[in-house]
Parts: sequence; structure tokens; C-alpha cells
Amino acid sequence: METNIRRHIRWAALTTSVALPMLMTAMPLHAQPKPKGHGDTPAASYEPSMTTLGQLKVEIPGRKPDDPVITKPEFEKASKIYFERCAGCHGVLRKGATGKPLTTDITRQRGYEAVNAFITYGSPGGMPNWGTSGDLSKDDVDLMTRYLLIEPPQPPEFGMEEMRKSWKVIVPVDKRPTKQMNSLKLDNLFSVTLRDSGQVALIDGDSKKIVRILDTGYAVHISRISASGRYLFVIGRDAKVNMIDMWMAEPSTVAEIKVGAEARSIETSKFKGFEDKYAIAGAYWPPQHVIMDGATLEPLKITSTRGMIYDTQEFHPEPRVASILASHYKPEFIVNVKETGKILLVDYSDIKNLKTTEIEAERFLHDGGLDSTKRYFLVAANARGKVAVVDTKLGSLTALVETGGQTPHPGRGANFKHPTHGPVWATSHLGDETVALIGTDPEGNPGKAWKVVQTLKALGGGSLFVKTHPKSNHLYVDATLNPEAEISASVAVFKISDLAGEKPKYTTLPIGQWAAIAEGQPRVVQGEYNQAGDEVWFSVWNAKDKVSAIVVVDDKTLKLKHVIKDPKLITPTGKFNVFNTRNDVY
Repeated sequence: METNIRRHIRWAALTTSVALPMLMTAMPLHAQPKPKGHGDTPAASYEPSMTTLGQLKVEIPGRKPDDPVITKPEFEKASKIYFERCAGCHGVLRKGATGKPLTTDITRQRGYEAVNAFITYGSPGGMPNWGTSGDLSKDDVDLMTRYLLIEPPQPPEFGMEEMRKSWKVIVPVDKRPTKQMNSLKLDNLFSVTLRDSGQVALIDGDSKKIVRILDTGYAVHISRISASGRYLFVIGRDAKVNMIDMWMAEPSTVAEIKVGAEARSIETSKFKGFEDKYAIAGAYWPPQHVIMDGATLEPLKITSTRGMIYDTQEFHPEPRVASILASHYKPEFIVNVKETGKILLVDYSDIKNLKTTEIEAERFLHDGGLDSTKRYFLVAANARGKVAVVDTKLGSLTALVETGGQTPHPGRGANFKHPTHGPVWATSHLGDETVALIGTDPEGNPGKAWKVVQTLKALGGGSLFVKTHPKSNHLYVDATLNPEAEISASVAVFKISDLAGEKPKYTTLPIGQWAAIAEGQPRVVQGEYNQAGDEVWFSVWNAKDKVSAIVVVDDKTLKLKHVIKDPKLITPTGKFNVFNTRNDVY
């Protein structure tokens, strides 16, 4: 095998003969302290986290005479690293997404040394400093440099044949109960993601006891509830969907399916007359969505999202499906496609003759939610610093709102009535401490609708979720990915009735401290209300081999109410109250 020095010599011709101006030529060629601000922000570490694309099995593309030497085991290792850490930003096919393209016409022009330095030191634009951070060794950086200088592999597709092979009906419909066979108060049940154990925990909202732990796909991203409240659907990042029957004596998985290699989104039909009829899942790879039978998960209709980027009209080979919501105004699913910047309104009233309304919005669509009337859908185009607003009644784009912050990440957002601006929807930001409040009342407050009417300053950057409730006077803002341990373990709480002031202050809740965890560096994430709206639950998310917890806060007093600890509560992250999730209460 060639040594690093020989590899450097082998690529000397490429690194010295190119005279084109290059972004990476300013990068140092020898190890030195990481330049200030390079790739160490919360936003820089967000996209690469917890991907499952490393499970893909790919072959080395046809070799070219001037390809760097890479063995089959090295190629497999490099593909795993790339899919798990790099594909989220640069794309599975290296065509670019929120990150720059890394195709060989670019990497070979820039050469071995420049690419190696770029991986090592990162960039001010958000590229993580994989080498100087210690995440990748020098040998790993060398390996990834060689990998980027050969053609990218083509991952396998995942179509109807593959889906049907993975589809299992564990309990047929005629063998399921005809009424609820347990005494659970289902509407106040919480579905809690146990991220690193590949499970969800069902926790009773009244007793705070774990009712059941169910094996699911890896790193469940979200839970969604059928319109009737009977079925719980969860989807892992490995694209495995579990359908759980909550009426059974012990809630259990009754059907499952894989919809691809990597996924994030699941939803069910909610429009009157179509309750529980369909489910839909969206995949990152392959880029597609699939409509399934709502009782069995039988795959019925697969639709690719490959197509033209809305503004440049250039073809994109892998536009990922981000969030999906169900409209309350029409029999439609709202499907958000990241890279093309399109919001698809998929009419499920006749899936044999599927009709889709394609709305041009903005690139890098991510997550979002409905306003308080459930008519308007607001979704963050986070890499562009905007929120797109769609009128689900008219089926058209209403506005594009500049949030004024870096990388908006609302989750489902937070709806409340501002003391001076009327109804608003809130989003926090990954990249800074700001919280943008956007007016959502075009009839009562037309001059303020679809504008940022106020900007709050919370604990710091790294926020993933904001939360409130129609019965609450508080707005909670986490700072999960903040690099400072004390901040990432705390939550800022604004009093809504006090927001009329010039510089509204917040109360800091030491959620991590209340959890009383002795080891690790737990992060606090995603507040979720109970059905009554008088409690807020926060995940205290620690390492897989450390103690984690859920902290319950009394919303009226902002005092600690309860701490849930259990050895089975491994890396809890997202929590979804059945009533609030089913009814889009946020």
C-alpha cells in the first residue's frame, strides 16, 4: 500500500498544474491550530448527525488510470464515513445540497493537498473541522481525500419490489380488537424517541410511568398519530416505519415496512371522510415519497421527487423529502422537498390518478407547522434564512419571510396571541440566539401578517425547538446544540403577556441541574406539553452509556414537578403527546 508521502507525490501534478482560483487554496498545507470560527458552530454539526446511510452497500466505480490507490476495505470504510458524516450536506451523489458539490471535476482541479486541508480545517462557511476537532484521524482524512478524488458510487434504488419484501402485517386487521382493550388514557400518552436504542417508550402522562417500550427503526425521527387516535406511526432514520395499535391490551406493532435507506417523515390522512385511510412517508434516499394503506402499511403509490430546482431550473438527482403534514382543508398531504425548494400538495382523494400541486418556495426546506387556524403552513428554508407560508385552502404560496436569524429551526413552531401584534408563530435559530415572531392574522392584523413583528433574544445559538400551548402564558426555547454545557442544559422561558416591552426578559430554567445526573454532558431538548396544557416535558439527553431523564415542569409556576428516570430510558429526544400531535396543537 502506498504511504501518505507517495500519495502526495502521485497527486503533485494535480496540485501544482492548476491555475484556477480556488476556495480552498488559502487553506494551510501543514498542521496548525484551527482558524477561528471554522466549522465549530452548532449549525455545522447538525446536518451530519445520526444518519443511517452508512448501511448502504456500494461498489467501487470503474477505475481510471490516474485514480489514487484505494483498496476495497478502504473504499467501504470511506463510503461509510461519507454517507454518515458528509452526505447530509453534500448529497449522496456529491452533487451538493446545503454544502458545496464534491464531484471529481472540482476535487481533481483543486488537488490532494487542498482537499486534505479543507477536510482537516473546515471553513468559515460551515464545513466542520473534521481533522483538528479529532473526529477524523490523519489517516482517515487521507482516506477521505483519496475517496473524493475518485468517482462517487451509485447507491441502490428502493422501489416497490424492495418495499413489498420488507412489508409485514404482523397482526391482520380482522385479528385486532374492535374496542380499546386497555385502561390507558390514550390522549395523554407520550411517544418518546429512545434515539440510540432503536426504540420508542410509551409514557403515561398522568402517572409518569413507562407503559411499554417497543423496538422500532434506528433513531426514530418523529411520531405521528392517526386521525382517530388509535394508531401510532413512527419512522426511523433507517426508513423503517412501525405502525402501533394503541387499542391492544399491550400496545404493539401490527405492521411495518421500509421505504428506503434513509428517511425523516411520516404522516396520516386527516381530512373528513379520509380519517385513518392513508399514511405517507418521505425518504432522503432514494428521493421519493410513498402512500400506504392506513390500516396495513401496504405500499400503494411511490412518487419520485427528482426534478428541477425551482429557481435555476437545473436538474437535481436527489431532492430529499423533509417534513410532511396533512391538510385540514383538503384531502392533501403537504410534502416539503429540500433541494428543489418545492412544496408539493399531494391530493390523496384519487391515488390512481394522483394530482400534485407544485409550489415554488425556497431551497433547503426543512421543518415547520400550521398556524393557529390550521389554514396556513409555515416551513423553514433554513439554509436560506427564510420561512415559506402556504395557504392550504387556496393551495398557493402566500409569502416568503426573512427571519433575520441564522438557520431557522422551528420544529412545528409555536402559536400564541401576542399582547400587541395579535396571533403570531415563532421560530428559533440554530445559528444564533434570536427567536423570530411572525404575524399570522391577515384578516385581523393585515399590516403585520407574514412579517417578523418582533425578535427576541434567548440563551444562545443551537436551538432546535420552541414550544407553547393555547392555555399557557409561556414560550419555551431550548439551546440543545449550544457548545457551552450550562446553556445546552438550560431552557429560556418568556412570559407572553410581557412581550410588549422593548427588551423582554426571560427566565432560565436549569433543567439539566434538576435532572441531577452526575456523569456526562446531558443536553436538554424539545419541550412538549401534556394534553391539559399545564405541564411541559423536556428530554435530558445524555450519552448512550450514561443516565438520561425526562424533566416535567409545572407551566404555571415554572417549578420542577417530576423527574422520570429509568435504565430503559436511553437517549430520549423527541416526545409526542397523542392529543397535541393528532390535533396539531402547538
